[in-house]
Amino acid sequence: MQEHPETTSSEKPEAPRHETGLAGTDAVDKNAALEQRILADPGRFRVMTGDRPTGRLHLGHYFGTLQNRARLQELGVESFVLVADYQVLTDRDVADNLPESVEGLVLDYLAVGIDPARTTIYAHSAVAALNQLMLPFLSLVTVAELGRNPTVKDEVAHSRQASVSGLMFTYPVHQAADILFCKANLVPVGQDQLPHLELTRTIARRFNARYAPETGIFPEPEALLSAAPLLLGTDGGKMSKSRGNAVALADDADQTARLIRGAKTDSIRHITYAPATRPEVSSLVLLAALCLGRDPREVADEIGTGGAGLLKRTVTEAVNEYLAPIRARRTAYAQEPGFVRSILKEGNERARAVAEETLDEVRRAMGTSY
Repeated sequence: MQEHPETTSSEKPEAPRHETGLAGTDAVDKNAALEQRILADPGRFRVMTGDRPTGRLHLGHYFGTLQNRARLQELGVESFVLVADYQVLTDRDVADNLPESVEGLVLDYLAVGIDPARTTIYAHSAVAALNQLMLPFLSLVTVAELGRNPTVKDEVAHSRQASVSGLMFTYPVHQAADILFCKANLVPVGQDQLPHLELTRTIARRFNARYAPETGIFPEPEALLSAAPLLLGTDGGKMSKSRGNAVALADDADQTARLIRGAKTDSIRHITYAPATRPEVSSLVLLAALCLGRDPREVADEIGTGGAGLLKRTVTEAVNEYLAPIRARRTAYAQEPGFVRSILKEGNERARAVAEETLDEVRRAMGTSY
């Protein structure tokens, strides 16, 4: 990553427009074409992604997003990774243990290979100019458009609050500011996050049309769809930080063994890989296969009549061996809290410089640069 990413932002090309969302075969084809363009010229892309510091990152995060972030970084894609501390408040009354959670998130990033020399790691609350973009962006969307967002509907339905705050309602616009402040033109997402990204693209398009029709300021970011397979939690439900059903990157070998030993399976002794009919067993097989770098059907065939006991032992050994170097790095970094804080400090400074430059462009375009 370049020392001053803001000096190259104007060189980042606008991403091609999609007239429709990605779905089905069309999604696969577009994603494959996008991957080829990234491989051919990674320097043309700037990626933005991040996490809310609401708990420890786990294997679902690793195979779902973290591994891909490290891959893009190694390819040479310029990357911004957001510690979304403000967004913790979207579905919570208060942000509990926030300093510890933020530090833990940064430790997880470092442990999986996110390199602060090449990737800007920064906190939401530290970049005021980023949040100032929300106001003009809110003027570009309607109340109806915000209300139709399926992710917002789902979050509201599952909120832990008696009544949700206005921040929840404006969450998609907040995310648009997160993405556009650094002029990211590539955002790794799952299918469920496509409505958020489509609104970001809409905001970029409308801002350019209204305030900068000749030159444009914002690219319309493309979705890099995750090809990560679904891993279930040990209880057979969605893997989640808050449900205690996931192996955290920070867990030790004994904690991992206990979690996997208690994982839900089924009553059929012969182990097969059949995600549609045996989801819990198949998820465990898949986890072992991912850690071993093998085909899940081969792993299932080897376990065969060994039953759930052998399956769980296989998974435990594979996970602990795979995570051993990651955990060792995390432990080493945890011994240097000053280093972790310095990474955030430097990342915050870089992100602030980018955000201030973008906000200056926005002010000039809107005629509010006095």
